Order: sequence, then structure tokens, then C-alpha cells
Amino acid sequence: MIDTDKKKRTFLDKSDKKAHDLKHKQVINFNIDKYNAAVRNGKHQYRDLESARKYAKNIKWNAIENLEKNLNAFEKNFTLRGGKVLWAQNTREALEHILDICESKKAATVVKSKSMVTEELHLNDFLQKHKIASIETDLGEYIQQLDEEPPYHIVTPAMHKSKEDIADLFHRKLGTVPGLSPSELTLIAREKLRKKYSEAEIGITGANFLVADIGGICITENEGNGRLTTTLPKTHIAIVGIEKVIPSMDDLALYWPLLATFGTGQQVTVYNTILSGPKQRGENDGPEEMYVILLDNGRTNLLKKEVRQSMYCIRCGSCLNACPVYKNIGGHTYDTTYSGPIGSVITPHLKSMQEYGHLSFASSLCGNCTEVCPVNIQLHELLLKNRELYNEQGNGLLRERFAWKIFRSAMKHRFSFSMATPMMKNYAFKKFFSPLWGDRREGITFPKQSFRQLWKNEQKNK
Repeated sequence: MIDTDKKKRTFLDKSDKKAHDLKHKQVINFNIDKYNAAVRNGKHQYRDLESARKYAKNIKWNAIENLEKNLNAFEKNFTLRGGKVLWAQNTREALEHILDICESKKAATVVKSKSMVTEELHLNDFLQKHKIASIETDLGEYIQQLDEEPPYHIVTPAMHKSKEDIADLFHRKLGTVPGLSPSELTLIAREKLRKKYSEAEIGITGANFLVADIGGICITENEGNGRLTTTLPKTHIAIVGIEKVIPSMDDLALYWPLLATFGTGQQVTVYNTILSGPKQRGENDGPEEMYVILLDNGRTNLLKKEVRQSMYCIRCGSCLNACPVYKNIGGHTYDTTYSGPIGSVITPHLKSMQEYGHLSFASSLCGNCTEVCPVNIQLHELLLKNRELYNEQGNGLLRERFAWKIFRSAMKHRFSFSMATPMMKNYAFKKFFSPLWGDRREGITFPKQSFRQLWKNEQKNK
């Protein structure tokens, strides 16, 4: 029998520790403050940002409403230029496709650019089990791989590490001199990674967008490692979630600046690449073979009307940086590929509402996530809907459900609430609500007289 509350208990334990880890909070708040300042500057390029957000949402609405048509158009157009499209319903099918390709190419080494989908598949561990070296080439991902940690953040994988932490990591893992500067650390990483591109038989990436009308994938990045990963190895595999599709190449003029502005605060990222198949006759650059794996892996569960909007997400990470809960407990506490508000919305549907539904309660419902979303997803409403679904399915502790039932009844019937003595209220709180309140906060003790009684006495004495 599966202990469905295990992940919830683990989440609460980790949250308690991280929320009171002063060093962690200093590093994450410093990095998020820098991000917020950059985003404010990036938004200045828009004369009417709200219209751009609404337009972007409408395009994604159209893309998802016509999902089958758009994906089929992508496959047809990509195949016409010599590319190969593979469909994967789940993690197992996706990994089998990748392994088949690797074995057919007798690959001993693959290089990877940053991809949350490959994290979702735990691809590095899978390839390692089959004795295939998988090298992360994005600097943040490379740092995390060295430290044997998953990404902390959708956009900034090593956001929780200070420059001193990274210098110490390089000293321990690579034998570098202690206390190197960020520029020195970057040059060392560049030197280590550069030769891997020419050694690797296969390059693996994700994609920011699938463009239906040209049969192309789009990759946006700031380091150039994505271009090296897709062009130097003889074979390129792109693994992309089906929700990334957009109808037309013309839409990129809207989405690329939005993604850059809300993701990193730039007007546009440094490298923006469209790949629509393998190297063509007469072309000097590019892979000899190119595969795109279209991944479902629970995404069609998001098509249900309650959370359909979450399919519009362009993975900019802005909701994470705005969320007061994320800023206190950090990305690893969620124990999921996608953390923060968007992760709390989609993970219970990608995986299991029983095991991951508790994440939707890790929100103040302040609405800040909705306010900063570049495609105007009503994230706080989706979190609330998840809570409703979670409870409708009978999840959560029986004690909690019973306690809230009593609380609701008392709030709806003032007379019943007033009849309860302070001793009864104190007992009920201690018995049912104190675990939710937390042992780091001062407990609640109900006074001998309620405000209503005090007010009554005050009026009598006038």
C-alpha cells in the first residue's frame, strides 16, 4: 500500500528547515532581487504590455484548442525536410526512443543543453545506467550536475548557490584553486566543456517552442551552448512537451521578447535559433540526422477544463520569483521537476493528485503569480481549483477534514460558537489545529471573554 501522505510530510519537514535557513534566504533573495530589477528594465520596451500579454494568451488558447491539428502540421512540415518525429506517451516510451537512437549510433557520449523535459525524464541517470556519459553544457546545469543536484529553478538552475559556493564546488570536484572569481570559474567550465562537443556522437536539447507552419523547433539561450549542442554532433535529438506548440513562425516576434523579458529581464536573449530539420544539401552546419520526440507524459490530463490554462505556460519562471512561499522554501523542497506556483498547478495532474495535491496548499493565494505571468494565466485560481479537486477526491488527513468541518459549522452558526467555552476552544485548537499552526509560532490561547462579550460589557458600563 502506497503511503500517499509521505511526500506531504517530507515537504513540510523540508519547508520548515529551509524557511529558517538564514544563509539560503540571503542568497535566494539577493538573486531574486537582481532578477526583479532586470525585469523592471526589460518591461520598458513595451508601450502596452497588457495588450501583449492578452494577445500571447489568445494565441496559446488557439494553439491548445487546435492541439491535434497543430502537432500534425508540425510533424508533416518537419518530416518534409528530412527530420524524424517520434511520439512518446510516457517516460518509458521517451527513454526507449532515446536509447534506441543512442545504440544505433553506438554513442558513448552525449552533450545536453538546458532542458526541463529531460529533467522530468531523469535522462542523465538513465543514460548513465546504460554506460552512456551525458554532459550538461549550460553553466548552471553543469554546476548542478557537478554537485549531483537537480535544478533549483526552471530558468536559473543554480540560483541558490553563491559565487563562494560555486568556487568551493569547483575546488572539490575539479581541483581548481580556492576562491576563484565568477569570470575565472566560467573560463574553467568553458575549457572543460568545449572539447566534449566534438567528442559527443549525439546532442540532446529541449525546445522553447514548436512552430507548426514551418515544422521548426525554437531554442532561446544566452551562452551559445545550445547552438554547439545542435550543430557539432552528427545526431540531434530534441525532446519537447506537446504544449510547446504555436501555430506560426510570425508568433515568435511576440513570444521571444516576452520570454526574455519575464525570464531574465532582457529585451531578447542572446541566441535565438530555429531548427527545421537536419543539414540540407549545400549546407555546411548542422547534424546529419535530427529527431524530435513529442512528449505527452500526463500533459493531456491538463486539457481538462479546470486547469486547461496551465497549458499556455512558456516556462519563463517569473511566477517562482514572485511567490512568497517559493522565496522562503526554495525549489528543491517541492521535490518535483517544476516548482513554484506553476509546478504546484501542473504536477498533481502530470503525476498524482493523491501524492502531489498538497503542493497546491503551499500558496498564500496573494495573486502575485498571476500578476507577473506573461501569458496571463490565472495561477492563483488554478491553485484554488486544485485544492477543491484534492479534497473532493478524499485526500488529506481525516483529522484535518474533521477539524475544518467543525470550524465551518461553528463559523456558520454564531450561537454554537458562542456557546463553546474558552477551555473547549483551547482543547479543539490544540487537538486539531496546532500541527497546522506549527511549533515555531506562539500558540493560540482563547481569552476568557470573547470580543462580543467585552463589547457587551462595555456598552452596559456606559
